Amino acid sequence: MQVDLDAIDRRILLELQRDGRLTNQELSDRVGLSPSPCLRRMRRLEEAGAIDRYVALVDAASVGLQITAFARVALASQDASQLDQFEREVSRWPEVLECYLMTGEVDYQLRVVAKSLSDYESFLREKLARIPGVAKIHSSLAFRPIVYRTELPV
Repeated sequence: MQVDLDAIDRRILLELQRDGRLTNQELSDRVGLSPSPCLRRMRRLEEAGAIDRYVALVDAASVGLQITAFARVALASQDASQLDQFEREVSRWPEVLECYLMTGEVDYQLRVVAKSLSDYESFLREKLARIPGVAKIHSSLAFRPIVYRTELPV
């Protein structure tokens, strides 16, 4: 559901996307509000779902995850039960960072991280390929990110 945002709401969202650890005082200074109205607006944005959650972005290589792969998956059938089963399965696996239902020649695209090529192969063989209804998997390995943003243009 889309949330009605004014210029101050957008500024709050922009500042929090840049630094989710800002104190309310720091945030209020940056957006030009006193602390109480700033906190009220922030809580309203949280309750409305515009702010989904607060996280720390961890560098994958620093924790040993050297491989980023994109797996494009085609199912044998697109009936609701197969789609639901596929989505339930991939949602359980921590190495799947993103999964999108797609249009076109494949049904899903996943972004997957792994420690090594052999770990990614194990993921493909022992998890992804074993989901009933998976007909094809096409993988591409990323050399390095060129653009990686978490900040939405609000």
